[in-house]
Amino acid sequence: MKPRNTSHQFPLKAALLALAVATAQAAPPTSEVNTTGLAVTDDTVTVGQLHSSTGTMAISETGSIQAEQLAIDQINAMGGVLGRQIKVIKEDGASDWPTFAEKAKKLLVSDKVGTVFGCWTSASRKAVLPVFEKENGMLYYPTFYEGLEQSKNVIYTGQEATQQILAGLDWIAKEKKAKTYYLVGSDYIWPRTSMKIARKHIENVLKGKVVGEEFYALGTTQFGSLINKIKLKKPDVIYAAVVGGSNVSFYKQLKAAGITSKKQTLLTISVTEDEVLGIGGENLEGFYSAMKYFQSLDNENNKKFVAAFKEKYGEDSVIGDVTQAGYLGPWLWKAAVEKAGSFDIDKIAAASPGIELDIAPEGYVKIHPNHHLWSKLRIGQWQKDGQAKVLYESELIEPDPFPKGYQ
Repeated sequence: MKPRNTSHQFPLKAALLALAVATAQAAPPTSEVNTTGLAVTDDTVTVGQLHSSTGTMAISETGSIQAEQLAIDQINAMGGVLGRQIKVIKEDGASDWPTFAEKAKKLLVSDKVGTVFGCWTSASRKAVLPVFEKENGMLYYPTFYEGLEQSKNVIYTGQEATQQILAGLDWIAKEKKAKTYYLVGSDYIWPRTSMKIARKHIENVLKGKVVGEEFYALGTTQFGSLINKIKLKKPDVIYAAVVGGSNVSFYKQLKAAGITSKKQTLLTISVTEDEVLGIGGENLEGFYSAMKYFQSLDNENNKKFVAAFKEKYGEDSVIGDVTQAGYLGPWLWKAAVEKAGSFDIDKIAAASPGIELDIAPEGYVKIHPNHHLWSKLRIGQWQKDGQAKVLYESELIEPDPFPKGYQ
């Protein structure tokens, strides 16, 4: 591969080179930093990536693969982790949950990787979780999800339900005076649990009404029946958690049926810039997404991140919420390893709470004792060019994966 010019990412090349040399010289002995037989040598540490690069989820997961690799490349250019260069073994979960579990076991048992950056859907995470807990591996999971989970063996770099679902519904109810909601999702654990939480919040807190609730198998491309029901019910808000390739059909068919933002409010918790690339900005112009990150965020960290990402993957590439959360994984792992002075999983788990990251494109990042991140909720309104205009930004929301009254 042709080496890329990274001068804008690392303007102080000489200083970084000196830092890398000093770090390498000061690398602690392997016997001290690897007491559990992980794939760590005197000059390398091997990690795993486990995402869907094929199948219906590839539209969503490709960005995470790219962002994690970008972070790893940048970390290696700065001298690596404890003086060791990061090597990556990539595995394809192929949008199939049993395959995720099988590949997780390979990475942990056969390859003995130091950590894994991976998964997207909650179904894939639930499939691998018993493997990580049994084999004592560490997973950095980048996707917004339904909560109701906490593990010593997972660092959750996306939002949980109170940070995305509840905060987003509060915003739409206030801004649009919304009272009636039609819930739509793909048919697996994350959308079903998310809609269960959303329904409780709509009915018990917002005093609104759910006028319809539908779930569709992953990969579904026909939404005509649903669209007819929505036209009949005329909800104030369509609340959507359709994932993967189905999004393309869903939003194109909505527009073809005349359901646009001029007539209908729609708030989604599953569409990021990655999906919009496939859907087309013109097909969901004016609709809203509730996320913690949008590519259009105006801060110095994000400008550097977007520039580096586009240099590596092309000017036409886009960055969504989960892609950004994927980028955080290697940096948070590096910080935990260096804080612990060890690659051992138990020591990394113990060192993780309290870690702060000042280079996060989304802004301030800190790991909570429950292994989730403090984060902000942002509401973006989709524009024709496929980018979001950020209309609202909350204060930092403390993660609460087990909120009372929603379980």
